[in-house]
Amino acid sequence: MTNSNQDALKAKLSAETAKIAWSELQRFFARGLIIAVDESMDLVEVATQVASDNKNLVEQWMQSGTLHPVSNDTARDWFEQQAFVWAVAVAPWVLVQALRNSDGQN
Repeated sequence: MTNSNQDALKAKLSAETAKIAWSELQRFFARGLIIAVDESMDLVEVATQVASDNKNLVEQWMQSGTLHPVSNDTARDWFEQQAFVWAVAVAPWVLVQALRNSDGQN
């Protein structure tokens, strides 16, 4: 993918990123389609690499744990806390990243 195509994809994904209530993503979680992105990562950059099918980099992130399926415990906590997450769809996945308040809590 050329740099201009990569930049266009990144801009498109950035525009599609939104803050959303975790409860609205339950059906995607139930189908195993939610992938958590560590807070240390740039959500749009991760989405760009997933959409670009950069398998080597995505595998590295999965192996390091910075990219992983949302656990049942995390899903339950987010639901009980009525949490919001940053989310972006990269078919067939929905990538999510926990939001933090100024006090460091979700």
